[in-house]
Amino acid sequence: MIKLLVIGNLGKDAVVNNVNGKTVINFNVAHTEKYKDAQGTQKERTTWVECAYWTDRTGIAPYLKKGTQVYVEGNPEVRTYTTTDGRQGAALSLRILNVQLLGSRAGDGSDGNSANSYSQPSAAPAYNVSPATATADMGDADDLPF
Repeated sequence: MIKLLVIGNLGKDAVVNNVNGKTVINFNVAHTEKYKDAQGTQKERTTWVECAYWTDRTGIAPYLKKGTQVYVEGNPEVRTYTTTDGRQGAALSLRILNVQLLGSRAGDGSDGNSANSYSQPSAAPAYNVSPATATADMGDADDLPF
């Protein structure tokens, strides 16, 4: 399995669609990287990721607005295509497993301190640690470096 993690800003408001009886939230995320070229000139490169979040938990959709910073993780897919003028192109899309709101642009009416997280149920086992076990594994609390 390949997993892709992206932190970026939404390029437009999310759209909730119904496809064959299943709900999907579609949105795109842009990540801009700043770098210097061989001549030392400051450059920017923006990568756009099309996201599809297949879930019945659509409560997050109203918060996925243009400019909102998000953390998304999921399985990547690359789609190749030919443009009308004959050039080859590629698009990166992501089937979302987890999305977390990180904040929003200043001045949009939000407080910018959103910490909501939504994720698909995972098949991974859940481990419960009792307080007694956790304390026994820590050793003597006086040995902590802080």
